[in-house]
Amino acid sequence: MITISQKKYEALKRLSNEDGIIGALAIDQRGSLKKMIASEDENAIVNFKEVVSEELTPYSTSILLDPEYGLPASRKRDKDAGLLVAYEKTGYDATEPGRLPDLLEEWSVQRLKEQGADAVKFLLYYDVDEDDKINEFKHVYMERVGSECLAEDIPFFLEIVTYDAKNDDVKGKDYAKVKPSKVIKAMKEFSKPQYHVDVLKVEVPVNMNFVEGFSNDEVVYTREEALQYFKEQSEATDVPFIFLSAGVSAKLFQETIVFAKEAGSTFNGVLCGRATWKNGVSVFAEEGEAVCRDWMKSEGRNNIEELNKVLYESASSWKDKVAVK
Repeated sequence: MITISQKKYEALKRLSNEDGIIGALAIDQRGSLKKMIASEDENAIVNFKEVVSEELTPYSTSILLDPEYGLPASRKRDKDAGLLVAYEKTGYDATEPGRLPDLLEEWSVQRLKEQGADAVKFLLYYDVDEDDKINEFKHVYMERVGSECLAEDIPFFLEIVTYDAKNDDVKGKDYAKVKPSKVIKAMKEFSKPQYHVDVLKVEVPVNMNFVEGFSNDEVVYTREEALQYFKEQSEATDVPFIFLSAGVSAKLFQETIVFAKEAGSTFNGVLCGRATWKNGVSVFAEEGEAVCRDWMKSEGRNNIEELNKVLYESASSWKDKVAVK
């Protein structure tokens, strides 16, 4: 159990349903969304985020946006939906080793809070087995962000995306073998109190495409092994944690949530992005805003409501992991 302030507690309530489960919608993508829309017109990116926010937040507990293109969308969200705002620069410098983190230079936690953020999110690429100097840089960096959030009395959501510095194919069989260790050890590290993390946003500990019963390819994990990894992940932290969808299909993500529950994972929600709205991007790019809105009202809404049904039957309340100062 972690201890947080009353203000952080109230902010987490605004981001959750009344049972303390987070069913958040993520659309803080920037560079990847530009490629998906296939347009350099920044207004198109702003507009697409507005459509997603306006049409889908009535069915979400909160929405994650970026301050570069997403603030207009934050003002279009449903009145009951909380707001998370990203604090990191999109992507990383591929010419340097280490996928080092970088903050948006024009922003501070104070300024994000002034824009109405209920919480601040930071995405960190992390390989627990990488050079100590690189990882120590990341540890110090996260201490700074956590301290800034602590000073502003606003929840810190840390998103950890694992990788292998010696293998770029994170979707392949070789990475699948080491992924459980990478994910679980990263969670243990950033659950330490010096980072002041209030919620971890993490990957599931296995690649579900290599799990017995889910796999069309070669099996890397038996069903029992995969269940055990989910259990180990849950036991690795006292901090509330939620799953990211990592771009998998809506159907696979829903099946993964059920699997996590079966394993005894005490995860506290999801921050789901592309699994919800990805197929609407081409509709927006090719057929325009009006047709895209129709898609969001039908398929987009259906994706969220199907996920919500599974989520609220499977997730645990973060309130069970939090004490108020």
